[in-house]
Amino acid sequence: MTKLKIAAAQIGGIQKDESREAVVARMLALMDEAHAQGVQFIAYPEMTLTTFFPRFYVEDRAEFDHWFETEMPNAATAPLFARAKAHGMGFTFGYCELTPEGLHYNTAILVSPEGEIRLTYRKTHLPGHAEYEPERSHQHLEKRYFLPGDTGFNVTKMQGVNMGLAICNDRRWPETWRVLGLQSVQLVAIGYNTPSQNNLSKDEGPARRIYHHELSMCAGAYQNSTWAIAVAKCGTEDGNHMIGGSVIVDPDGYVVARATGEGDELIVAEADFDRCAFGASTVFDFAAHRRIEHYGRITAQTGASQPE
Repeated sequence: MTKLKIAAAQIGGIQKDESREAVVARMLALMDEAHAQGVQFIAYPEMTLTTFFPRFYVEDRAEFDHWFETEMPNAATAPLFARAKAHGMGFTFGYCELTPEGLHYNTAILVSPEGEIRLTYRKTHLPGHAEYEPERSHQHLEKRYFLPGDTGFNVTKMQGVNMGLAICNDRRWPETWRVLGLQSVQLVAIGYNTPSQNNLSKDEGPARRIYHHELSMCAGAYQNSTWAIAVAKCGTEDGNHMIGGSVIVDPDGYVVARATGEGDELIVAEADFDRCAFGASTVFDFAAHRRIEHYGRITAQTGASQPE
């Protein structure tokens, strides 16, 4: 029997002038709160260390390189690794990565209680656009500042649990979940920064965005018989608003813990990973029921075609 007490450490808005050290201090406060509750694994959001700068346009994208980390851990984040090791706690968080080759990624890492980086994931499904578009209510320029991830979706065993990572928009794509599910994933951790307004539709505001967020998380967890954590950076940030709605979801697709505000907040659940086995051996017994001879179109084309 494998059980872990798991947590989502939601983070309120981070302003442009807030230092990495100040953000890490907030992360440490939530980690200490989690430790006091017996938490063994904690998840932080996408781009935890900085403001969500893709809402801003600059002609020379290199002007934004200061938002990126060139090594991990570094001086600012080393206290987080040290505190987690002292607590015997595994963790994950997202940040902006600038590689030695000069490549820019939206990245998340999975770190063991011993302080070892066990998994690096780079965001696959980049939303938004690459050029300034005045018809939008606000810009969402991830395609300008990041490359699509090159890691694929991988699973590693840590703390006795098969764990995988995804980031933000990845949660909306069933391919994300299925590739992880095909590796017997038992816990998927997903950080996100989701604007509260669709920038091309005034009809899609916070309520609909929360609905679609939870729909994606619950369906993905249920259809792949896995626990899932979705954790937000949220609230008002540099005058822009992002949804909260951090949740922990069980393998039956039920939300078992939900954040109630839009600031720094910890939510906790006791996760029994033996519960993943039932769905994986019945309705979603992949070996018994999948018919891959009919799925070729999924990887053979990107855009939708029209029937003849």
